[in-house]
Parts: sequence; C-alpha cells; structure tokens
Amino acid sequence: MAALSVEGTYQGKNLYVQNPMDDEGFGYCATKVTVNGDIMPGGTSVGAFEIDFSLFNIEIGEPVFIVIEHNDGCRPKVLNPEVLLPRSTFKVNSILISDEGSLTWSTSSEQGKLPFVIEQYRWNKWVAIGEVEGKGSGNSNKYQFNVTPHSGENTIRVVQSDHSGTKRPSQEVKFMSSTPTVTKTPIKVKNEIKFSANGKPVETRYEIYDAYGNIVKKGVGSKVSCSNLLRGVYYINFDNVNEKFIKN
Repeated sequence: MAALSVEGTYQGKNLYVQNPMDDEGFGYCATKVTVNGDIMPGGTSVGAFEIDFSLFNIEIGEPVFIVIEHNDGCRPKVLNPEVLLPRSTFKVNSILISDEGSLTWSTSSEQGKLPFVIEQYRWNKWVAIGEVEGKGSGNSNKYQFNVTPHSGENTIRVVQSDHSGTKRPSQEVKFMSSTPTVTKTPIKVKNEIKFSANGKPVETRYEIYDAYGNIVKKGVGSKVSCSNLLRGVYYINFDNVNEKFIKN
C-alpha cells in the first residue's frame, strides 16, 4: 500500500482525481482519502472522483492536507492541484509613508500566505526594493517596511502576485525626501564610477545598461567597478536619474 499527499489552502474549489484501475485489473487504484485526518465519505471505487471540501466544514483560507491511499503498482492523479495554491485577494485598508520613509499598510481578505513586494517608481519604471511575507489572515493584518529614499519625490506601492502571474498593486503613496542629490564621477570612465553627495561618498541603487539595452551591472553601493566592461557607450540609472557615459 502506498500514499499520495497534497497540501495547500482551501480557496473555495474542489479537487478532482483521476483514478485508474489497479495493476491486477480487479479494482480501482485509490483505496481511501482523508482530508485533515477525516475520512472522505462515499468511497473511491470509480474511475474519477471529486474531493468535496464542503463535506468537512472547511472555511476558505484554511490549510488542508489530503492523503490518498492507493494500491502498489498504480498511482491516482490529482487533476487540478493549483486550486489549493494561495490567491492574491488582499484589500488595502490603509497605506501611509512618513517623511523618513517608514511605510505602513494594513490589509484584510487575505487567503493564504503570499509575499508583498515593495516597489519604488524611479527611472520611469517600478523597481522592487524589498519584500515582506504576508500573514494570510482574512482579518486585519498590519505591515511595516523602511524605504531607502532617493532624492526628491518618492512614489511607493506594494504588489502581490500569485500562481496566475497576475500582479495586484496597492494604491501609490508619495513623500518628499530630504536626501541630497547624488552625482557620479568621472564623465569618461576607465576603472570605476563613484557616487557622492555634498562632496562625500554615498551609497545609491544603480543599474548599468549597454548600448543595446542589456543590463550589465546592478546593485547598491558608493562605487562600481567598470574595469571588466568593454569600451563603448553605456547608460546608468542611479538616485532618480538616468545618464549616458563612455567607457574608455
């Protein structure tokens, strides 16, 4: 006797199981199904069956653990296991950010634990700057994240994606940062680029692209080694600006 297990979060949809004949051809492969330890009524002596979670008084968002016991030499197949994956269903009740960059938000209606990705709008696109694990509760959930601001006005949001690949964003929040403007040197680059503000070295998030738009370097730092870059034209995103430079 063998067993097949499936686990996840109940999202309001049932599982469907394809149940072949056993290797002796006298009966069906699956012999017993349990959901969170409770035996599924109705038996498994059919070629396909449904695991109906309403029979077990399970609420949406609750974790489920299914065990399908079956004969050796055959194996049932769960046809739609993705219905137990968490879905992004959150509602943002509030989202605020302080002048220092402390982002706080509260949610409800979460179904299963999914990460929230914090995004900052810079360089004409949304850039992921951090991640906070979702709590997955349908009740009120509170979160906090410290944003490292760039100079000037900062625009922030949180997004969540599930197995469908759909990205669900919150509304945007903005704040004006007192962070000084970052400059880069030199104009013509040989070995490295240095970032500074008010004459002192400063760390900033950066991306470097070649002339064809391929990203060649990215990170956070006060300088970037460029000795391994080929000679030519490059584009660099840093602070909240984009500039072109020549690598000699």
